[in-house]
Amino acid sequence: MDVLEWLLDSDPAIRWQVMRDLLGSPSEEVVEERSRVTVEGWGVRLLGLQRPDGQWEGGEPEFTSPEADSWWHSLPADWRGTLFPEWTSTCWSLTLLREFGLPPQSAPAQRAVQLVAARCRWEHGGEPYFAGEVEPCINGRVVALGAYFGEDVGTVVERLLTEQLPDGGWNCERQNGSERGSFHTTIEVLTGLLEYERATGGSPSLHDARLRGQEYLLVRRMRRRLSTGQVIDPEWDLFSFPNYWHYDVLRGLDFLRSAGADPDPRVHEAVELVRSKADPEGRWLLENPHPGRLHFPVDEGEGRPSRWNTLRALRVLKWADSR
Repeated sequence: MDVLEWLLDSDPAIRWQVMRDLLGSPSEEVVEERSRVTVEGWGVRLLGLQRPDGQWEGGEPEFTSPEADSWWHSLPADWRGTLFPEWTSTCWSLTLLREFGLPPQSAPAQRAVQLVAARCRWEHGGEPYFAGEVEPCINGRVVALGAYFGEDVGTVVERLLTEQLPDGGWNCERQNGSERGSFHTTIEVLTGLLEYERATGGSPSLHDARLRGQEYLLVRRMRRRLSTGQVIDPEWDLFSFPNYWHYDVLRGLDFLRSAGADPDPRVHEAVELVRSKADPEGRWLLENPHPGRLHFPVDEGEGRPSRWNTLRALRVLKWADSR
């Protein structure tokens, strides 16, 4: 079985993207395959896990003593999420549905999103879900989801545009005085701005902000410190899926591809890193799964060939080589 046959021997969430991005299949065939996400495989399975209150079950760790349980509940909510990440929460469940390509105007998608809009609130201050909260990384994600599923997130976009830092990036630590961008936060905001621009046409100020954010990545060659040229974090060279809030080189390049950016010489090193990681069969591994509870696996496991990483790597290389 060659690599494309292997990719197609999968879930509709992967198949339709292979057809669109790698095979150039007729658009009507791509649309038909994409519609299957609502009725079979991972998409319909994840939709079925939404509760009547609109939430997906985030869950909490189990403690063996009342003292430990009391300590847990005394922590701020954002600390709890950092210490024990639960990728089964509402935010990450919606993010996965967007990654799967769930048709946003389909009846199942609209039922799910309307429940979230009507009943879900942020822990920060009880804000309605699609009004966002205070951290740019979270608000970037809200914009990506709202724009994709047809919710009004314009006020969140306006806030993000005022929070861009002088270096072109964004950082959730800005409220604590940081004036330096963060790759993790910046990729989340850029993803949201691009989705909003596609959905609404955007504005000159939004477009300019997105290009400055892309330049933040490019001038650092997708992985290096501007000051010293050193690799910022070796884990960024290890490819994950799902990424959740984490940046890595493959995610950054796939964003640039999706945005239609020119693969200028500053991405060459990162592209060659991706190219070097193909196994003898032309597949890429799941190298760095982020710890935390999942609803269900969407890949074969750590160290195994990953259809998600292979799909994304092949389309990145196609983008880079076609220019």
